[in-house]
Amino acid sequence: MLEGHLVDLVPRTDDYVEIEAITVNAEAGFWSNAGSRPLVTQAAYHAFVDSSRERDADNPMRTIFFGIRTKDGTPIGRMKIRSLPAHLRQNILGFLIGDPVYWGQGRGTDALLLAVQYCFDWLDARKIWLGTMGWNVRVLRQMEKVGFVQELRQRDGTYGDGQWCDMVVFARLREDWPGYVAEAARLKLHERAAQIALDAPNARM
Repeated sequence: MLEGHLVDLVPRTDDYVEIEAITVNAEAGFWSNAGSRPLVTQAAYHAFVDSSRERDADNPMRTIFFGIRTKDGTPIGRMKIRSLPAHLRQNILGFLIGDPVYWGQGRGTDALLLAVQYCFDWLDARKIWLGTMGWNVRVLRQMEKVGFVQELRQRDGTYGDGQWCDMVVFARLREDWPGYVAEAARLKLHERAAQIALDAPNARM
C-alpha cells in the first residue's frame, strides 16, 4: 500500500473493478478513454479485465494497476502504470476517479504523486508520461500544477462527441522530481486533508 495525505494506492481488487465497470460508460470513462463512449456491459468489462490479467502475468512490459481509496477506506477509482521496454526506463500513467463528487478536491493529485514516486523509486523510471484530451481543462491545469511539462500536442488526435480534439502529452523527468513529501508539502495536501476531515460529518469523504 502507498499511503498519501488524501488517498492510498492499494491492490486493485474486484471492488475497484466494479467501480470501473460502472463508470466506463459515464463521464469519467469519457475523459479516461479520450472521448470514447463504448457502452460496455459490466459483464464484458469484467471479462476484459480477467483476460488482461492473464495476458500481463508473464509480460515484462506489463501494466500495473492500483486501486485508489479515500482515507476512510472508500474505493473511488484506479491508477494504471504501463511500462515501456526496459531499456527506455519510462512509464505511462493513466487514472480514473469514477464519481464526480470526488473530483476537484486534490485526491487525483495525491494519487498521481504517489504513482510518480512509485515509478521513480520502485520501477527505476527516468521519465514518466501522461496524455489527455485538449478539452480536459481540469487535467491540463493539474499537470501544470504538479510540475509535468507539455511535450507534445497531437492535432486532431482523437474524436469525441462528434468532434475532433487534440491530444496533449505531458512528462516529468527523474532529475526534476524532489520527492513525494516535498511535492505534497508544496501543494499543501496536508491542509486539504485537514479540511476534508473537518467537513466529514457534513459531506462525503
